[in-house]
Amino acid sequence: MPAMPAVIVEGLRKRYGSVQAVDGVSFTVDRGEVFALLGPNGAGKTTTVEILEGHRTRDAGEVSVLGFDPATGGRAYRERIGIVLQEAGFEEEFSVLELVRLYAGFYPDPRDPDEVIEQVGLRDKRDARVRTLSGGQRRRLDLALGLAGRPELLFLDEPTTGFDPSARHHAWELIDGLRSSGTTILLTTHYMDEAQHLADRVAVLRAGRIVACGAPGTLIAAERNSVLSFRLPAGVGAAELPSVSGRVEVRGAAVSVQTAEPARDLHTLTGWALERGIELVSLSVGRPSLEDVYLDLVGEREAQEAREMDPERTREQRDPRGTAAREEAS
Repeated sequence: MPAMPAVIVEGLRKRYGSVQAVDGVSFTVDRGEVFALLGPNGAGKTTTVEILEGHRTRDAGEVSVLGFDPATGGRAYRERIGIVLQEAGFEEEFSVLELVRLYAGFYPDPRDPDEVIEQVGLRDKRDARVRTLSGGQRRRLDLALGLAGRPELLFLDEPTTGFDPSARHHAWELIDGLRSSGTTILLTTHYMDEAQHLADRVAVLRAGRIVACGAPGTLIAAERNSVLSFRLPAGVGAAELPSVSGRVEVRGAAVSVQTAEPARDLHTLTGWALERGIELVSLSVGRPSLEDVYLDLVGEREAQEAREMDPERTREQRDPRGTAAREEAS
């Protein structure tokens, strides 16, 4: 008999005044799965996640997380989840080890603090005061505190914001390792390459509704267009490009064309370049990425907004992990 999903959401609704923030959302998350919620500003993903965390009430619908209703699960529920917010406050005068030990002490079956510190790459900062940490190091500390209680389900909100490329890939390896150990992860991110690399499945929200849900590879395979990409040489403007059948996007010198007729559009572009004696630098033809699919699903205006900070992230003032630690501290 298959295991019950870690998360079951059916017909979830939440309204703020005249705004229907979440409008009949339904999905499941299997145990041990990495599931990503994607969407632009105001799409409803933060409200959805806060309801699952137990920090916001729903207007309608059914929600089960690890067999609990988050609205009534209380401490027994909070002891089994971990939360890593995008922005969190710390007790500045604690050392890294002291803070991880403090949070580990709030849970019935915590992980060894030194093991967690090692896992997130803060071994060299084990005895450093929090106030001395860089932004990226603080983000690693966020992860350590979220992992301290050995959660069965981990909520990750933009986990690699502020990371350099090396630290980002280290975090990806950490998340892959957590999945391998059986931890269920619900991820929100604006980095589509991150979602494509990490998530077993993604759900794309727009205006409070899920417009697509599935494995990244499945969503990409359903996209019939190909992508032509190249860079314009110096002195050549985008306005000089020939007319093609596909949709052209220009970012500086970088040009991409999503097209259902790649051979025809490639012939047009290369013929145009040959006539002018110029090279289309880094010319390539490939399948779309998850980002290309996402942009099509949410539309250009919302996609632009998605590159900005999500105003829906304004959260109540609460402990960064929002779980058993908050109850213990009170």
